[in-house]
Amino acid sequence: MKKLFIASLMMVCGIAAEAQTDNATLNVRLNPIQTLVVNAQQKTVNIDYLTKDHYKDGVSSKQANHLNIFSTGGFEVKVQSAGSELTKQGNTGNGNISAATIEIIASKGTQDPLTDADHKQNVVLSATEGIIVSSTKGARDKNIDIEYKAAGNDAYLDKYVANQTPTTFTTVVTYTIYAK
Repeated sequence: MKKLFIASLMMVCGIAAEAQTDNATLNVRLNPIQTLVVNAQQKTVNIDYLTKDHYKDGVSSKQANHLNIFSTGGFEVKVQSAGSELTKQGNTGNGNISAATIEIIASKGTQDPLTDADHKQNVVLSATEGIIVSSTKGARDKNIDIEYKAAGNDAYLDKYVANQTPTTFTTVVTYTIYAK
């Protein structure tokens, strides 16, 4: 009887036990992340001219899995040298070597290769950035092989300095990844 009275009173007063609702907004917020790492065992690359055919034909050094890429979304990888010339170590000799005599050739890595990308061929090294890889898709820990190809045609024939074995010319090569 008591229950019937309370139920009747609730109906009369318009009080009903209904479910209440409210909303929350869920945002999935994706931030751009790009990383580019040069293989730790390949931080120094030597191109050695050891035979007369090397001076005639040129020399290259292919660095397998030289660059490792991570990118959320499309990206470009660019390369540039610290200056327009490779500078000679020491004070004597016949000037410097033009950076433009070195080509940078990018290709798919041999381990976890970057396949969904455009690998540029024969980018001439310069103090101005040049695109070596471009992709419209993201990449997780994908590798790029880089070949450093130095001039032939006796371009460096007069650059050796007596009693300086080897005569060394150097520059810093910088790789940069950009969101696209």
